[in-house]
Amino acid sequence: MLETFKTIEEKYRQNEGNIISLLQDTQEVFGYIPREAIDYFSTTLGVAPSRFFGVVTFYAQFRMKPTGRHKITACCGTACHVRGSDRILNSLRSELKLDPDEDTTKDGEFTLEQVNCVGACSIAPIVVVDKKVYGKTTSDKILKELRTLGGPTHDEI
Repeated sequence: MLETFKTIEEKYRQNEGNIISLLQDTQEVFGYIPREAIDYFSTTLGVAPSRFFGVVTFYAQFRMKPTGRHKITACCGTACHVRGSDRILNSLRSELKLDPDEDTTKDGEFTLEQVNCVGACSIAPIVVVDKKVYGKTTSDKILKELRTLGGPTHDEI
């Protein structure tokens, strides 16, 4: 892990980078921002940890917890909301057995996230599973897709 931090730090210094690009590179490698990364970069770059935490907590793109092997993104923008994104989201939460404050399943297989808009309102409601877009979708279609990825079945609920 330390070698990876050093590589990212070198790139940051060579490109006269900023905290956002450094955090993006870190998240690209690890899938999230490990606390150890913030401690390392804070010490080696002489930047207060609060600056890193400020950026991480301000921008929705950053995560401080590992994501699941499969990422599910549910659009909750106006067009998707009007066309039933809440029902889809609730079905996904139920199927994945996620508490309201959880976004990743206990087995680390799935992470469910809500976004304000994916920018494809004409095919609302939209759910993205592992970068594959499902437009004009329903709970049944998305749950069927999850089962093909090894998600829970009704028998397991």
